[in-house]
Amino acid sequence: MRILFIITSFNGLSQRAWIELDRLNHEVKVHTTSSTQNMIDAADSYKPDLIISPYLKKTIPEIIWKNYTCLIVHPGIVGDRGSCSLDWAILNNEKEWGVTILQAVEKMDAGTVWATSTFPMRNVSKSFLYRHEVTQAAIDALLKAVNQFEKNNFDAQPQNGIQIKKGKWNRATNQNDFKFSWNDNTETIIRKINAADSEPGVFCPFFNDEYYCYGAVYESELKGNAGEILIKRNNAICVATKDAAAWIQCLKKNKEGNIKLPATIALGDKANDIPESTLNIFITNDSLGEDNLSKKTFREIWYEEANGVGYLHFDFYNGAMSAEQCNRLKETFIEAKKRNTKVIVLMGGQDVWSNGIHLSIIEASENPAQTSWGNINAIDDLIKEIICTDTHYTISAMQGNAGAGGVALALAADKVIARKGIVLNPHTRNMGLYGSEYWTYLLPKRIGTERANLFTEQCLPWGTAIAMEVKLIDACFENPGESFYKKVKEMAEEIAALSYFPQLITAKKFKRRRDESYKPLAKYREEELEKMYKNFFDDNWGYDYKRYCFVHKINPVSKDSFGEEKINSVTGKDLFSERRKIWRRRKQEKLFYEA
Repeated sequence: MRILFIITSFNGLSQRAWIELDRLNHEVKVHTTSSTQNMIDAADSYKPDLIISPYLKKTIPEIIWKNYTCLIVHPGIVGDRGSCSLDWAILNNEKEWGVTILQAVEKMDAGTVWATSTFPMRNVSKSFLYRHEVTQAAIDALLKAVNQFEKNNFDAQPQNGIQIKKGKWNRATNQNDFKFSWNDNTETIIRKINAADSEPGVFCPFFNDEYYCYGAVYESELKGNAGEILIKRNNAICVATKDAAAWIQCLKKNKEGNIKLPATIALGDKANDIPESTLNIFITNDSLGEDNLSKKTFREIWYEEANGVGYLHFDFYNGAMSAEQCNRLKETFIEAKKRNTKVIVLMGGQDVWSNGIHLSIIEASENPAQTSWGNINAIDDLIKEIICTDTHYTISAMQGNAGAGGVALALAADKVIARKGIVLNPHTRNMGLYGSEYWTYLLPKRIGTERANLFTEQCLPWGTAIAMEVKLIDACFENPGESFYKKVKEMAEEIAALSYFPQLITAKKFKRRRDESYKPLAKYREEELEKMYKNFFDDNWGYDYKRYCFVHKINPVSKDSFGEEKINSVTGKDLFSERRKIWRRRKQEKLFYEA
């Protein structure tokens, strides 16, 4: 069928829907809309059999839904209406939630039901829930609805005629709904911050200044006066509550033009006097015999070990990796290689694997080009350390989505496995970057030079099915959550127990020497960084503006199905122009664009 996506942005759910429908040989065109007329023009030009909106913040105009069947993916149970479904589901502590496929009508979310899918709620943030449970439920329901439409033998049901638990209309959330006091119990505070995760964040004053906070984590050991900032760790801050404490990973100053940043970076000099706390991740038991990993606290990196296998977890907020985080992970990996194990598994985090360099920290820095340069070299150093490992067999176990340099990070291991349904974006061209992270070595090595160049230039998302077919990944497990971890452990322990494990390491060393003799890793890095230097310091591919729009959540250019490009946000362009003047002045003062 000819299917037209009308969406606000090509987000993770939209990408997953495109992947699944493309796999079924449907001809799917994606139209990112900025106005009602854009939608009408797209429908008139493409004349689809079916229109689907996996993520749309605008109402589809009457002239379209009266002439085409339009299916809306709504992240709520049957009967739920409103633009903040997940916010309310988390705030109300719902035990079960779902996704409903609705037909577009005059009133938003009021159309007949084509399919629905439910899931048990977890105590995680809104964005985590959206990337996992919501996305999977949406795909299950959407594929069912598309199949029914294709067979033309299904009558959509009115919402009031379905005999299951129903939702209700909810107004849009506001800061009063998320408001809390540090004198509240910790679980209440975390639930409210989880409900506002990603957007809008929860308003909270610190040091007589106004911020929005994100990324709350329970702290079970520390206590203090409610509202007191107790310690900092890896740029997060720990704040005392009524009964315990909560870590806040990110803050955004309540001032126009500010962006979400790691908490201590957002606080600036105000964070200097907060006591620093560190964790020795290789000490799993304290003097009392208590397992440190069982304590609830904020950890970006942690390590487990069993049966000859070391498991290195790294859970960076939204998968962004700064130079400092890359360096810490590299040093931890080096220490892990010194232990008496045979296999090291890179586990990433349960939510996101990695999305490469930290664009927000770069954007907020005094010298974005130099900060970009330091960040790309730090992730290159990390990946080189993994590639050159000759003491262990390495496995990347991808539990969540990966993008840009995060995909190359996974490919650095000897074996790459993934959870079924994650989305991979192994490209950086849409951010105005050529890419480094040894991708010109790692990607062609797995899928060939022609495919590597094609897929990095097309900038399309990959699903795990096609990734398996082209050998980008080696295995894919359907098991979610803990069962995925269990399957990974079984595979890793089987490899560690192989009778011919020494020969496996010998063969690995031989392949690395052979590859090095053909073309040294240093040469790949030199060639990649030569292009990246121009991206960073000459801005030859528009990286500055694209990065600015990304971190400020501005859609810079709308590319519709037919190749037409339009600037969507005049305001965004104007704001960038003001920032550009500052950069030019720094350049003239020789404070910017210095190698």
